[in-house]
Amino acid sequence: MTIAFRELTKEDIPEFVDMRKLQLLEEGAIPTTDLTKSLTNYFETSLEDGSFVSWIALVDDKIIATSGMSFSRRPPYYENPSGYVGTLSCMHTLSAYRRKGIATKLLNHVIDEARQRHCGKVTITASAMGKLLYKSYGFKQKDNYLDYDLRRTS
Repeated sequence: MTIAFRELTKEDIPEFVDMRKLQLLEEGAIPTTDLTKSLTNYFETSLEDGSFVSWIALVDDKIIATSGMSFSRRPPYYENPSGYVGTLSCMHTLSAYRRKGIATKLLNHVIDEARQRHCGKVTITASAMGKLLYKSYGFKQKDNYLDYDLRRTS
């Protein structure tokens, strides 16, 4: 089995969207709407403007694993004087290919991209399974993350 690694291209987006939806389902998300159009729009726009980068792993030209990093700038703070932040997402490997080092290789690529862009921090909200990878890579658990859903009713 030969695994190829390369950056995501616009032509890959339909298959990448399917992988993202599969990832969300495997993480326990309840599909309340069809995300195909909004995911496609996000990836097309953000790949074009450079605010998102992804590396993928392929076997026989089929995506078997994905990664992604969105880039933003926040007001600088003591732990991150540049204010540039990478937000890791879309880390998913098909079950038959897990535990083979593929996700680590993909993570290396997007972390390198964050370094090149002078990010001071990389963040992720990880699934239970993903936490093992991220902690072994050097990510540290932070306890002060809160979430406010703007879609909720008053």
